[in-house]
Amino acid sequence: MSDFISSFIANFSSFFSWAGIVATLSDPVNWGIIGTLIILEGLLSADNALVLAVMVKHLPKEQQKKALFYGIIGAYIFRFLAIGIGTFLVKITWVKVAGGIYLLWIAFSNLFHLEFKMYGILPYIGKKAEQEEGEVENKGQGFWKTVFAVELMDIAFSVDSVLAAFGVSEQVWVLFLGGILGVLMMRGVAQLFLKLIEKYPELEKAAFVLIIVIGAKMIAAAFGFEVSHVYFFSLIIAIFGGTMIYSSIKNKRNKEVKSS
Repeated sequence: MSDFISSFIANFSSFFSWAGIVATLSDPVNWGIIGTLIILEGLLSADNALVLAVMVKHLPKEQQKKALFYGIIGAYIFRFLAIGIGTFLVKITWVKVAGGIYLLWIAFSNLFHLEFKMYGILPYIGKKAEQEEGEVENKGQGFWKTVFAVELMDIAFSVDSVLAAFGVSEQVWVLFLGGILGVLMMRGVAQLFLKLIEKYPELEKAAFVLIIVIGAKMIAAAFGFEVSHVYFFSLIIAIFGGTMIYSSIKNKRNKEVKSS
């Protein structure tokens, strides 16, 4: 039992290891992984920022900003705890397999519009319903009730992002930086990602294809099959680059059909 507690505490202490921080930030590969996590978070969570905006819409302007700020602090605390606990749990084979299967389910359910819903467990399933009902459910609620609702929504949005991050890396500062910068991207430049998705609609599907790759990578790693960073980054470039080219050609053809 003491060994378990010691290992558990060691995972959190790695957050504050200066040598670990320097080693993480000085490795270009880690920055590539962090960039991947930020882009993935931005593409998957761009519309989440709109959901949260709707949830606080009934509050006065100053309180809206405060509610969203408290929500983002809660998201950071959740990620800190989730990453600390996750780096301990992800070493267990069946946890990796279960996490990989969960990611595959998220991706396939979105790509093929599966209707099976488990609110609170599968956060991306039923997102449309949350968007449509968010304003009604929160209308007339007080400030702290709204803050609590925003906190819960932030945590729900964070679950699959954190899990996907573990499929890419197990280094705490890579995961934490990717997570916190991803949340900032979700809140600060959501409109940019929405415009990008509007210009290249297939990018959202490409993000879920990447989730499939990450889920498969996590399951493979559980059985000792590691994918090199070169192959992984090449696959990411191929997925997103190919999607943007395909989307551009498709948009051009649609314009030609409309003009003819």
